[in-house]
Amino acid sequence: MMEWYYALAFLLGMVLAFMFAGLPVAIAFLAANMIGASYFMGGSGDIFRQMERGIGMLLNNALPSVTTFNLMPVPMFLLMGEIFFHTGLANRMFTAVEKLMGRIPGRLSFVTVAGGTAFATLSGSSMGSTALLGSLMVPEMQRRGYKKYMAIGPILGTGGLAMLIPPSALAVLLATLADLDVGALLVAGVVPGFVLAGMYAVMILGMCLIDPAAAPNYEVERVTWPTRLRLLLFDILPMMSVVVAVIVLILRGWATPSESAAFGCLGVLLLGLAYRRLTWRSLVLSVTGALRVTTMALLIIFGSATFSALLAFSGASSGLIRWATGFALDPVPMLLIMFAILLVLGMFMDQLSMMLLTVPIFFPLAQSLGFDLIWFGVIVLLALEISFTTPPFGLLLFVMKGVAPPGTTMREIYLAAMPYMGCAMLMVGLLIIWPDLALWLPSLGR
Repeated sequence: MMEWYYALAFLLGMVLAFMFAGLPVAIAFLAANMIGASYFMGGSGDIFRQMERGIGMLLNNALPSVTTFNLMPVPMFLLMGEIFFHTGLANRMFTAVEKLMGRIPGRLSFVTVAGGTAFATLSGSSMGSTALLGSLMVPEMQRRGYKKYMAIGPILGTGGLAMLIPPSALAVLLATLADLDVGALLVAGVVPGFVLAGMYAVMILGMCLIDPAAAPNYEVERVTWPTRLRLLLFDILPMMSVVVAVIVLILRGWATPSESAAFGCLGVLLLGLAYRRLTWRSLVLSVTGALRVTTMALLIIFGSATFSALLAFSGASSGLIRWATGFALDPVPMLLIMFAILLVLGMFMDQLSMMLLTVPIFFPLAQSLGFDLIWFGVIVLLALEISFTTPPFGLLLFVMKGVAPPGTTMREIYLAAMPYMGCAMLMVGLLIIWPDLALWLPSLGR
């Protein structure tokens, strides 16, 4: 058996080599896992006998990871978001939020934060939220004379909130991979998510005060109070009540996360029927979109489970933990090192790939350092959120580039994202100082 650092370099090196060769992430991990299993688990004998034994052991270890009931919320949350988007309920709610904002300075930026937060909670999709807001709001804000950082920045910031505020499919995947309580991790993101949205709003207000020309005032149609009440009762509250119901069902223990996700999906379906927006075409598009992402997620989870088993079997995980804890570093500096690693990986990799590489290593290390793993999971979700907008290759940056008006440069998008990344990093600092920001709400359901 080779030393742990050689085993770690061998396994990670194969994954990165396959990815740089152009293989899809899931296939790259499966290929590396098959080779690693043949070497570490195959025992002695000819190479074909080694491959047979190694891959057989690998399958036995990994199959339970994709047949667990904990994964049931993933397709339900995805389907819920797809129906919400394809039926047009998202546009309806967003339009209502815009009318309710009135004539405040930087109105459209605040509309983006408020509407984007609401859409993120219902869709659970960062890329979907960014694409919708970018195509709707950026052209309108530019037409009204908004500077680009005031138009693009809020969209990039609120797009990442879908990872924190339930229903979050990525939080379910992280909880499954790290063997955490799915409901507790979902609920733990609620307070940090809304606090972060509030920080965005305060920052936008500060930008408007410092540079009033960044968001010029303009005349808007006056909305009467009866109209405001109608918009609130018919266009906003019914949609948001679905999310509130999902959170309350999990928090109070009245339903499992899987049952709550099914309830949320049924709620959006009923809203689509009630508003006469649910068509056969929208249903087919919703199911197709949810199925595509679910299949990819299951492949990635399978690859992660096999990769974790290989790291453990080869001694790489235990060796790395012994090495990391052998330094005379306090837990917080170690946490910051892990956070920095996630940010660096986010410059080059997507979030699911990052979880594949880091969850098998970081969560055992966090446990050995004495961290609450639900709290640590929220920190990881924040790191994944920041990495979504980390230059040069954060995925949301390229989604924004695709929907932004012609002439928008990547440099402008990078600069617009920076203040919102700073807010998210400040949120991490607040969580380190006051862990109860994440742990208070889950504790109510215990």
